[in-house]
Amino acid sequence: MDKSRAGWLKEARASADTMVMLANLGRAVLKRFDDFMYAMGFFAQVMKESVLLFRRRQVGFHVLVMQILFTGVEALGITAAMALSIGAAINIIGSSLLSEFGQGKLMYTVLIVVIAKELGPLLTAFIVIARSGTAIATELGGMAVSHELEAYVAVGINPISYLAAPRFLGVVSSLVILYLYFNIFGLLGSFVVVQLLRPISFSEYSRNLIAALAPGDLFSGLLKSLVFGIIISVVSLYRGFDVERSSTEVPVAGIKAVGSSFMLCIFADVIMTAVQYLR
Repeated sequence: MDKSRAGWLKEARASADTMVMLANLGRAVLKRFDDFMYAMGFFAQVMKESVLLFRRRQVGFHVLVMQILFTGVEALGITAAMALSIGAAINIIGSSLLSEFGQGKLMYTVLIVVIAKELGPLLTAFIVIARSGTAIATELGGMAVSHELEAYVAVGINPISYLAAPRFLGVVSSLVILYLYFNIFGLLGSFVVVQLLRPISFSEYSRNLIAALAPGDLFSGLLKSLVFGIIISVVSLYRGFDVERSSTEVPVAGIKAVGSSFMLCIFADVIMTAVQYLR
């Protein structure tokens, strides 16, 4: 009898532990779902205010200009340096390998695929994440901690329309421009290396490059840059507005913005590349 009672108690405890584990799992799933739905609502609100930005009187044109200046103009130097080095490295490695098989002309195709379609949009996105993603999340987080966002609401200003929409448009437009800028310097860097290894005229180089460039290549890179810009700006804004009252949340928001943006951009890049090459 005692053994049967002990066995029954053991089964009851195991069943109770299972129920607790399932309850915790259910709460976690529901919380994730609530967070996802809130993020989708936030994204829809940002898109709506961005569309209406130029039709409102209370428009953050100054915020938009400053965001483009910080995200785009101030990142031109590091973007040019990275593009030149990447283009030169691709040409050095590709020329030495392809020439052994008598396929030197494929060098132009490799340059287009690597710079214009893959590395161009992804590396410019990483630059923007490291600089602007962190800055946006920490700046908005600091404003939340210091109750500046509440002050905007108190005087009848929508923080989404005045703070989020200009930053969203500034990051997206800057990333697209930086992508085109990266392409120019990446291909110019390749041309400089060509002059050192096997001097050719710029007209011949540009003619071979244009022959290898398909309209879909540039469109693919522009589409990726647009998607990456949307991801980076929305994630950074979301993390910044998610800060509540503690100042210790501000650096955490910056770290989360960077980590989430990196992961989502890589995931989006894999999806778009798979759709492009597997269709």
